Amino acid sequence: MKIVVFIKQVPDTTDVKIDPETNTLKRGDSPAIINPFDLYALEEGIRLKEKFGGEVIAITMGPPQAKEAIKEAVAMGVDDGILISDRAFAGADTLATSYTLSQAVKKIENVDLIICGKQASDGDTAQTGPGIAEWLKLPQATFVKKIDDIKEGHIYLESMWDEGTEKLKLPLPALITVVKEINEPRIPGLRGKMKAKKFEVKLWDNKFLSLPEEKIGLNGSPTQVRKIFSPPQKEPGRQLTVTENVSEIAEEVVNTFQKMGLV
Repeated sequence: MKIVVFIKQVPDTTDVKIDPETNTLKRGDSPAIINPFDLYALEEGIRLKEKFGGEVIAITMGPPQAKEAIKEAVAMGVDDGILISDRAFAGADTLATSYTLSQAVKKIENVDLIICGKQASDGDTAQTGPGIAEWLKLPQATFVKKIDDIKEGHIYLESMWDEGTEKLKLPLPALITVVKEINEPRIPGLRGKMKAKKFEVKLWDNKFLSLPEEKIGLNGSPTQVRKIFSPPQKEPGRQLTVTENVSEIAEEVVNTFQKMGLV
């Protein structure tokens, strides 16, 4: 069984800095981690390999430093890792990103299952996984909380919704996105860390993938950020203590509400 797990390196902080020229995150200014939901995807892929055999391949798209995310995945137990990196891919929205990732899957061939985290912490769109499935014309299930079995060319699973849980049966190959309820990600052991230290991450650029420029990066993104900024800090609140001058306090409160347009 061949399993592909897509992961993303994201900033490990809420104090994200913005480049005013490009309207993109300054990723180099913040420590980076694997997107938390992707850790559950990695863990589930490794568990399925341990149960059914086969191999797990981790793939990420990003700048050269994103290779560290692949090495962390190798330390957890994946068999192979690929970094998709090229300036031509920069600035991609979820449509262009999912297209690029889907074409990487085609390069691998004979993939049985694709696993993604339900969403990335830096974008929160939950669109990339489903987008990959759409480009590849694969059946998909989102918000998966449990995989019951894989047999006779099908995967049996439970998907979580606001109204409850839905049991599904999908033909393979398929794509799923997982939620944190599905498992508890393992902590890499010494043997895994030693393997990751020596591991050579494969680099796939657009010379290798040969994708049309009009479908990747900014050129392939129908949605583009016009402006991005941090919201201004609010003025500190004031505490009014009721004394004998109740009328004065009431008048000040009314005046404040009027300035705020609330009355």
